[in-house]
Amino acid sequence: MFREQKVVDNLEELLNILPIPIAKFLRAQKDLEDLYEMVMDLGRPAEARFPGRVVDMEYFVSKDDIDFVVQRVGQFSDDNRAGIERTLHRISGIRNRKGDIIGLTARVGRAVQGTIDIIRDLVESGRSILILGRPGIGKTTKLREIARVLSTDMRKRVIVIDTSNEIAGDGDIPHPGIGRARRMQVPKPALQHAVMIEAVENHMPEVIIIDEIGTEEEAAAARTIAERGVQLIGTAHGNSLENLLMNPTLTDLIGGIQSVTLSDEEARRRGTQKSILERKAPPTFDICLELQDRDRIAVHQDVAEVVDQMLRGFLPNPEIRLVDPSGQFKVLQEAAVDLSHSLEQITGDSGGRIRIFPYAVSRSQLERVIRSMRMPAEVTKNLTDADALLILKAYVKSASRVLQDAENRQIPTYVVKSNTIPQIQKTLREVMHLEPQYVSEEDAAIKEAREGVDRAMKSGQVIELAPHAAPLRRLQHQIVEKYQLKSESLGEEPHRRVAIYPVEV
Repeated sequence: MFREQKVVDNLEELLNILPIPIAKFLRAQKDLEDLYEMVMDLGRPAEARFPGRVVDMEYFVSKDDIDFVVQRVGQFSDDNRAGIERTLHRISGIRNRKGDIIGLTARVGRAVQGTIDIIRDLVESGRSILILGRPGIGKTTKLREIARVLSTDMRKRVIVIDTSNEIAGDGDIPHPGIGRARRMQVPKPALQHAVMIEAVENHMPEVIIIDEIGTEEEAAAARTIAERGVQLIGTAHGNSLENLLMNPTLTDLIGGIQSVTLSDEEARRRGTQKSILERKAPPTFDICLELQDRDRIAVHQDVAEVVDQMLRGFLPNPEIRLVDPSGQFKVLQEAAVDLSHSLEQITGDSGGRIRIFPYAVSRSQLERVIRSMRMPAEVTKNLTDADALLILKAYVKSASRVLQDAENRQIPTYVVKSNTIPQIQKTLREVMHLEPQYVSEEDAAIKEAREGVDRAMKSGQVIELAPHAAPLRRLQHQIVEKYQLKSESLGEEPHRRVAIYPVEV
C-alpha cells in the first residue's frame, strides 16, 4: 500500500510577516519547503531550522525587527502564542521582566493529507485514541488530518477544542485543513477543561479532538467525555505509555493506579507482598499511539491489558507500523502474543503448562515468582519431565553433566545470575519469550545488519533496521558496505536507524 500526500503550508503568508532581509534569505534556500521553525532573539543572529540542520544568518535581530513581526500577527494569548489569520503558523513570544517581547519562535504549520493513512483503520474504528510523542514530531498535524477525515470522509459530527489555535489556525474562520469539523476556541489555557465539557453538553458531537491534555482537570474532563460515549482523540505530555504510568497527574487517562492491601492468605497465594499496585478503573482511551518518528508508530491496541501487564512486571511489546522511504506501509513488528501462545511455542501444547527444572536456583523463590507473575508454569523435580532448565550462573562450570543431558534431550537452558527475585523474573521472561536472551549490543547490531543485507538482496526491497546509537550504526554501515550495498541513517534520535538498499536502488 502506498500513500500520496498533499501538503498545504501557506508558507508565503509566514514569509510576508518577517523582516525583509530574513524573508529574502529564506526564499534563497533550496529546501525552503522543509523549513519548520524560524528563531529571532534580540541581539542575536536570526536562525532558520530545517530537518537535520540549523542555519545561522549573518543578520542580527533588532527590537524593530521583533516589533515588525508582532504588529503583523494576531493577538498574543496568555500562553504567549499568536498566529496568522487562516493559516496554521504559530508565533510564540519570549518576554522580559517588563513584559516586552524580546524573542520569537515562528513555527511553520502544515496541513498534510495522507499523514494518518498508516493508522486510518484505528481512527475509523470509533475507539478513543491517545497520541504520545516528543514535541515537534507531528502530533498536532495528525490531529488536524484526523479531524478532516472523520468530518469530511465519514461525515461525523466532530468538534476540535483548539486552545492555542494550533490545530485550526488563527482567526474566527478555521483552516480548511480540519475539513467540516467545527472548532471551539479557548479564551485561556486554564479553561480548556471547561470548554471540553461545554462541547459535549451543548453541541452533541460524535467525536472530540483535543491537543495537549496536561492537567488533572483536563484528564477528568476527558474521562467524562469518554463515559458519555463520545469518541475522544487527543494528545498528552509524554513520549510513551510508561511515562504516563509514572505521571500522577495523568495516570487517570490510562485507568489510574491504586495501592491494594491483600489479606495474609491472598498474599501467600499470590506469592507477593501485601501491598500491590493495580489499575483503578477502565482507561479513558482504548488505544495508545507512540510516535517514535514521523513515519514510525508504536500501537497499543488494548490500553487496559497493556497497563495490567506492566503493573505485573511485563514490558510492553507493541505493534510497530512504519512508512519506508518508498512510501510503502508495513508492520515491522507484530504485537506480542499472550502467554498461552508463548507457551505453545515452547512446549507445542496449547493447553498445558511449561515445566521448569531448577538447578541450584531457589525452588521457593522460583515458585513465588511464578505465582506473582501469574505465569502458566510449574516447577518439576526431574529434568526428564522439563520443558526448560534454569541453572544458577555460579554452577554452570560444575554442572557439565546436567547441561549435556539437557542438550541431548533438546531442553533449552537459561542461566540465572543470582537467586534474587528480579533476576529470576528476568529469566522467566526469557523462558516465556517475553524478553530476548542477553547478547551484547554490538553482537546484536552485527547480526541484525547481516540479516538485513540478506533480506535486502533476496527481496529487492529497502530494509530498515532497529534504532541504535551512532557507534553501532557506523558498525552496521561498515558491514553493509562490505556487501557492496548502499545504506543510510533515517529518523531522529533516539529512533535513528539504518536503512539498507538493494543493488538496483
